[in-house]
Amino acid sequence: MSHNGDTIPLHASSQSDIDEIENLINSSIQSSPSTVLPARPPSPPRIPVSTSPFIQSNLPPPQPKPQPTIQKPPSIFPSAPLPPLPPSSVNSAGGNLSATGFGSPPNTLTEPVWDTVKRDLSRIVSNLKLVVFPNPYREDPGKALRDWDLWGPFFFIVFLGLTLSWSASVKKSEVFAVAFALLAAGAVILTLNVLLLGGHIIFFQSLSLLGYCLFPLDVGALVCMLKDNVIIKVIVVSVALAWSSWAAYPFMSSAVNPRRKALALYPVFLMYVSVGFLIIAID
Repeated sequence: MSHNGDTIPLHASSQSDIDEIENLINSSIQSSPSTVLPARPPSPPRIPVSTSPFIQSNLPPPQPKPQPTIQKPPSIFPSAPLPPLPPSSVNSAGGNLSATGFGSPPNTLTEPVWDTVKRDLSRIVSNLKLVVFPNPYREDPGKALRDWDLWGPFFFIVFLGLTLSWSASVKKSEVFAVAFALLAAGAVILTLNVLLLGGHIIFFQSLSLLGYCLFPLDVGALVCMLKDNVIIKVIVVSVALAWSSWAAYPFMSSAVNPRRKALALYPVFLMYVSVGFLIIAID
């Protein structure tokens, strides 16, 4: 091999190795036939990757199924519009809803005075039947005086005072004042007595009860005013006194402890006896 002036000469052993390698390459090229490598097959087409989380499909969207239409048979008779409800039926429907607990309660501030009077009178008659006359609810004070009121007791107290004042020959106004004060103060004192004994009763409910129990004495005072006879007065007052005591007994006895029943009933009986003597004594 030729060397230029600026190249470094190789070692004798290295130069021999290079010559040997060149001879091997030349001999291998001359001895082996020329082979052509087959061409690389084409790569399959790449599937485009979408960045959305759902795979887009090339299929067409499904068509919605048509809904079957049902044809109504033609009616023979023509349909007429419903007539409007009259105002009376609407009001009655509203009243029924209020009575059954649905809807707004009836407004009693704008109702006629006669409707208010009729409602109060019906309540007085109902409570009078429950308290004074025999009925299955007398043994249960909660049912008998559930809808208690004070108009009835006030009317019976005033009526008894007026009857006694009409029976008196002199000092009619003083008789009325004494009778009214005795009955009103007596009812309050008897109610406080029941409450102090541990009675389970409402204050005004007890006043209502004691006032309604005066109804037999009112009837007795009216009879005694018409019949001026001492024997008849004693008999009538005795019957009225027993009737009033019988009316007040179940309510007062059930309101207190059975051991304190006598302490609650004795003052009631004493007040009714005082009123009876007042009816007999007035001439």
